[in-house]
Amino acid sequence: MNYTYLDTPIGTLLIAGDHEAVRRIDFPKNGRARLPEQDWTESSRGPVGQAVKQLREYFAGRRVDFDLPLAPKGTEFQRTVWRNLQDIPYGKTISYGELAKRVGNPKASRAVGAANGQNPIPIVIPCHRVIGANGKLTGFGGGLPTKEALLALETPREQKQLKLT
Repeated sequence: MNYTYLDTPIGTLLIAGDHEAVRRIDFPKNGRARLPEQDWTESSRGPVGQAVKQLREYFAGRRVDFDLPLAPKGTEFQRTVWRNLQDIPYGKTISYGELAKRVGNPKASRAVGAANGQNPIPIVIPCHRVIGANGKLTGFGGGLPTKEALLALETPREQKQLKLT
């Protein structure tokens, strides 16, 4: 597995993958970048390098969709949830209940929330776009301030201007 670090407005991300796909993006913990696994090699070739480029564009406001080979490890249910997360448009949010409906199990909001929380490739698989039914931000692996920052980044400029007036 190859890895590299990327400094972003939300902290230093650890991006890991192999020659086929991006497999992980880890948020910093307690303000410090995550450490790689012992047998990983520092390299930004292939999909890891593509992820760095696209994430830089995302944080600069020049990218709304990611086009990367992804290979998240998880159960079939988790992978179904993660595939559905990728259908949430940039700048939009849905509730856990809505996501449960989209995966075909409207009563599985908690299971969907748990799968959402296990997403190994956040931002690219946009788990930050799922919020509580009451419109409030709820748990997030990168912390609620990070979730809020990502959603603010995705707020269309027109909406930001409307909020100021």
